[in-house]
Amino acid sequence: MKSNPDGFSDAGGTVSHVHGHRARLKKRFRENGASALAEYELLELLLFRSIPRRDTKPVAKELLKVFGSFSEALSAPAERLREIKGIGDATITDLRLVKAAAEKLVSGEVRVKPLLDSWSSVIEYCRTSMAFEEREQFRILFLDKKNKLIRDEVQQTGTVDHTPVYPREVVKRALELSATAIIMVHNHPSGDPTPSRADIEMTKKIDEISTSLGITLHDHIIIAKDGHASLKGLQLF
Repeated sequence: MKSNPDGFSDAGGTVSHVHGHRARLKKRFRENGASALAEYELLELLLFRSIPRRDTKPVAKELLKVFGSFSEALSAPAERLREIKGIGDATITDLRLVKAAAEKLVSGEVRVKPLLDSWSSVIEYCRTSMAFEEREQFRILFLDKKNKLIRDEVQQTGTVDHTPVYPREVVKRALELSATAIIMVHNHPSGDPTPSRADIEMTKKIDEISTSLGITLHDHIIIAKDGHASLKGLQLF
């Protein structure tokens, strides 16, 4: 049996059946939007571009089975995506493109307004960027005196349960950018956003150093698949 570049064989239904199904799915999306589709159907729509002549429903369902959700499938590492039968470089590129577009969309909202006036956008931006990463990332949002975003930087990438953070380096970078405030964010790949003792102690140390230099630490947010935690909201510093 012949296969296309994404690894599909000719099995999986006639061309007319596939085209009819695709046309119906596209029509439902155009007329009713994403809310009218199941997660696997949204994935099917994404897969249409990179898998042009095969039934994409089995691949979409396998992605959800392996990774758990639409968001996790988009965020999955390339090497794990390649383990799914039918997924090749073209498909991985399309999934990466959609994730990048989502990040740009929410980051645009974050950059326009003072961050403290659009807190829900900040959380959504961080979730989109970090919630489904398989390793811990520590990032900082640097703000000006009007609390608008100057720079968003990933400072460190660690292991599945630890990222090294150096308080003096955090404050040094804020001074380099002339930031008057910062928001720290890191993810917990375990899915549980509960702050650890190390998270709390590190936050207190950075708050102490930054305050002495006139830099405000607005919050330290922990992002996870199952929610988020605000150390400021929990009154932990």
